[in-house]
Amino acid sequence: MEELKRLAMLVGWENIEKLRNTNIAVFGIGGVGGYVCEALSRSGVGHFTLVDHDTVSLSNINRQIIALHSTVGRVKVEVMKERMLDIDPSLEIKTYPIFVNEETISQFDFSEYDYVIDCIDTVSAKLQLIEECHKVGTPIICSMGTGNKLDPKGLEITVLEKTQNCPLAKIMRSECRKRGFHKVEVLYSPASAIKPLFDDSDSGKRGPLGSSAFVPSSAGLMLASYVVRNIVREEVK
Repeated sequence: MEELKRLAMLVGWENIEKLRNTNIAVFGIGGVGGYVCEALSRSGVGHFTLVDHDTVSLSNINRQIIALHSTVGRVKVEVMKERMLDIDPSLEIKTYPIFVNEETISQFDFSEYDYVIDCIDTVSAKLQLIEECHKVGTPIICSMGTGNKLDPKGLEITVLEKTQNCPLAKIMRSECRKRGFHKVEVLYSPASAIKPLFDDSDSGKRGPLGSSAFVPSSAGLMLASYVVRNIVREEVK
């Protein structure tokens, strides 16, 4: 396995074998989730489930690794799968181009996964993923907001109760407390958001957040690193 020799120098071939047998589900293949998949597929993980209902758009090009002019209009999970198989043709990848909600959550057997990585924007979907993982004891880590930020250096991994100055994490703290979910692992940034210089909304609705290439990609790489280090049982700092 020449492709993984350099990683094996750091973790050992026994852990490479462990990674090959690992099954990870990534929910949300956008700015964060795309880089999670990129890093994990280059790190020996052998089995994936990719979930995202969306297609690639022009507005994704500034930050999403799968977004190219040649992929605009294509289903994100299929573009990501194609890219990952080009990195490692031996990967086993299941794709679900669906939106996670009460009707679709039953399509997934969360006991099959060694780890779930939540990169979804919707609070209700995040809560459903946490609930399903808690039912079967599957580890989950959730990405909080990365929009309206330019500097990735404030990103950190902690438990939800310790987050601060993050609007999404604030909502999640409240909702998880109501449901009795404690010590949910999250990646977030306490850095203050930048106020967008203009509104890109349609019909008076709340518009999308500003975004950069730097913060979502860094978040995705941090999540992938954290999960791999947990799998190979290295001390996580």
